[in-house]
Formats: sequence, C-alpha cells, structure tokens
Amino acid sequence: MGAEVKTMIRKGSSLRERLYLIEIFVGMATTFRHFLRNLLDNSKLYVRHYPEVEPEIPVRWRGRHRLTSHDDGTVKCVACFMCQTNCPANCIMIEAEERLDGKAEKMPKRFTIDLLECIYCGYCVEACPVDAIRMDSGIYSVTDNNRESFVLGIQELLETPGAFSEEDYKKGGA
Repeated sequence: MGAEVKTMIRKGSSLRERLYLIEIFVGMATTFRHFLRNLLDNSKLYVRHYPEVEPEIPVRWRGRHRLTSHDDGTVKCVACFMCQTNCPANCIMIEAEERLDGKAEKMPKRFTIDLLECIYCGYCVEACPVDAIRMDSGIYSVTDNNRESFVLGIQELLETPGAFSEEDYKKGGA
C-alpha cells in the first residue's frame, strides 16, 4: 500500500507576486496605516505605566526565589538535592555539610541559583519536601549591570522577604 501524494498548488506565480518590492510596499502601507490610526486616536491603545504604577501580582505568580527559615533563623533546607535534580535549566547548585543543631542530618554549605539560567518554571518549589524554597518574593524586575550579581547565594536567598502572608501563600499555592 503506497502513500497518498498530495499535489500542492504553488502560490506567488503571478508577475505582481514575483516582484517582491510591490509586496514590501503593500506591507509597509499596512504598517503606516496602523501607525497613523494610532497616532490620530490613541484612546484605544493599551498602555502600562510601569515605573509609576506597579502591576498587581497574584499569589501564585512565580517571581524571584527565596529560602525560608525556621523560627530561630536557621535555614529549612535539608540539602536533599531534590530542587537541583528537578531543575531543567541546571541553575541550582548545592553543596551539603553536616548539621549540628539537631533539626536534620544535613544543611546546605553552599546554595546558589543563577537567575540568568533559570526559566522560572517552579519545579524546584514543587520538588522541595520541606518547603524551604519559594518563588513568592514579589520581585518581578530583576536587573543589573554585571552577570555576577545574578548568581544568588544562600545569604541573599535567606534575606529576601516574602511578599505575601503565610495564609495567602497556603490559599493560593494549594
């Protein structure tokens, strides 16, 4: 049994279409027509006044990462490497050490996230068994002049506050 062959009609065979300059002018005329319409009546344009008016961020929005801590200030992370293993971008690096405060067996000696490699998928948050990493910081504008400032260490991640209350997080994250 052979495959059915479908013959496709080739478009663009007329003289007008073969002279591509005419098609370029037709496209530019459409663009210029939209430009003039928006210039003369800009009441229908959707404009965000970003620096002056900050957007409303929902609770389930995935922003910049942060690490949570216990009430006594120690990090909740038990260095299980689940977030590092589950990360499709391989932007999380963890180095473990022995924990001496009795809360778990291990704790991170080094915990870094490269924000330029991160795709903000949230898999690290889903994989964490102890709710140590979250993406609820409310920081939506991450900018700087050098690459090194986008690599966040354990101290920066612990110092980042959460943007929502614990009740909001549990309601929106469920």
